[in-house]
Amino acid sequence: MRLTNDNIMAAFREAAARQQAGDFAAAAELWEEIVAAAPASAEASYNLGRTRAELGQFKEAEMAYRRAVALKPGAVWAQSALAGLLHLTGDWREAETPYAAALALTPDDARLRTDLGHLRLGLGDFAGGWPLYEARKLLPGPESRPLPMDNEWRGEPIARRSLLIWPEQGFGDLIQFARYAPVLQARGADVTLVSPPELTALLSQLPVRVVEHSKSMTLPAPDYWTLAMSVPGHLGLSVADLSGEAYLQAPADRRKRWAGQVPKPAVGIAWRGRSTHPNDARRSLPSAESLLEPLRAAGLTPVDLSEPIGDFADLAAIIEQLELVVSVDTAVAHLAGALGKPCWLLLPRLRQDWRWFQDRDDTPWYDSVRLFRQGPEADWAPVMARVAAEAKVLASR
Repeated sequence: MRLTNDNIMAAFREAAARQQAGDFAAAAELWEEIVAAAPASAEASYNLGRTRAELGQFKEAEMAYRRAVALKPGAVWAQSALAGLLHLTGDWREAETPYAAALALTPDDARLRTDLGHLRLGLGDFAGGWPLYEARKLLPGPESRPLPMDNEWRGEPIARRSLLIWPEQGFGDLIQFARYAPVLQARGADVTLVSPPELTALLSQLPVRVVEHSKSMTLPAPDYWTLAMSVPGHLGLSVADLSGEAYLQAPADRRKRWAGQVPKPAVGIAWRGRSTHPNDARRSLPSAESLLEPLRAAGLTPVDLSEPIGDFADLAAIIEQLELVVSVDTAVAHLAGALGKPCWLLLPRLRQDWRWFQDRDDTPWYDSVRLFRQGPEADWAPVMARVAAEAKVLASR
């Protein structure tokens, strides 16, 4: 349609309706016409950016968002949209400026504080990232829900004090951050680590008290409590302080149960994570065959670790018998790293997790883990080609 002052509001409504209905291609086409007819409308540019982003047209989306920011620099929605897009696509340094601008306009926004915390942690700025990351406790949902007690630990002297560490987020998160329970114990704290049932037997190998979470459990009131992922921030850790040494092992009874049941030489594969994860469509592979075929072709026997195999103690006993684990970004990779088992971790380009940082193929969290990253095209095929080549080298040894 030819847009004039008389019908442009109707066009706004129609474009918004198409966008709401998920017809992003048609919506983007109409928003382009609206932006051309109303170049001073930050809202039109913003909505054009949203539809282009939904279509995976990230450069076009960035241009539209930048135009919206230029038109309305005081609009939180424009600044945060640009920041979120740059964060998504891996332009983390560029994302800092619009995040900071948005947060200056709404300093108490828990989502913005958490997202900027993720960004700064991923850039290695732990001093700036950990305090912002505490805002995750204010977000809706049960993932990082704080306990209804006033005595939250915030880094006070802990010697001769009882400390309760509460689990949060996913299994991999607790596997990764449970390593700090013994650190606090070594500082003189009386530590109790609460664990989901799936992890209790595994985490009980740590030299601290581990209590399985249940509705009927009773615990004495601690001097302090903390969420598991708050501990490194309260300890004041920097990237240089991280240790990649192994800190977990399979329980003896699970080693006995699974002894001799894994073929040799075998490679464990975890090609998918939990479907409820917000980034699962990007982090998981399209199918198991993406990994099975190149590993078989290299002469290795793949063992699918994506299927349920008891609890994580059982899984640890199996992983200990493998030559290698190849995994997408899920709890299996954290377990392999915590056990010190060689692991090739496959990372998506878009919405990459902060803990793997950028532009490196190793990780200070786990000495035994190598990172295989998607390139700018966000395609798994080149990653699988590299896995196949590396698998042939491994099989020839």
